[in-house]
Amino acid sequence: MKHLLLLILLSFLCVFSFSQSRSISQTTKKIVFTRDGGRCQCCGSSDNLEYDHIIPFSCGGQGTVSNIQLLCQKCNRSKSNSCYCKVHNKKVGINCCDGNEVKKNSANLSKQCTGITKKGTRCKNKTTNSSGRCHLH
Repeated sequence: MKHLLLLILLSFLCVFSFSQSRSISQTTKKIVFTRDGGRCQCCGSSDNLEYDHIIPFSCGGQGTVSNIQLLCQKCNRSKSNSCYCKVHNKKVGINCCDGNEVKKNSANLSKQCTGITKKGTRCKNKTTNSSGRCHLH
């Protein structure tokens, strides 16, 4: 009986820990949705959108604004653990193995924010604003 209880407890902790580490905060989701215009960053669809890790979670990608993008379910599932949407043959992320830059659609090129943080360092967020600054600056 003790072994069964221990096994159940261990299983619960593994599942709970895994789901916490993959989670994306509601604030991050709102910012990403606004930044990406409520459209898939690969095909432009607004149906069945999912939040995708640009650097795959399995390769150490975090749930930060600069590492999350909107992809429709079809593009996200075809991308899987890589940086290419196999449906549209487009690069939509950074492959954890080669470290290449993110390639976006030419109509939606994003670049690093030119703003300065409170610590005095350059902001690491991406922006498509003509001002060159993200939503925080």
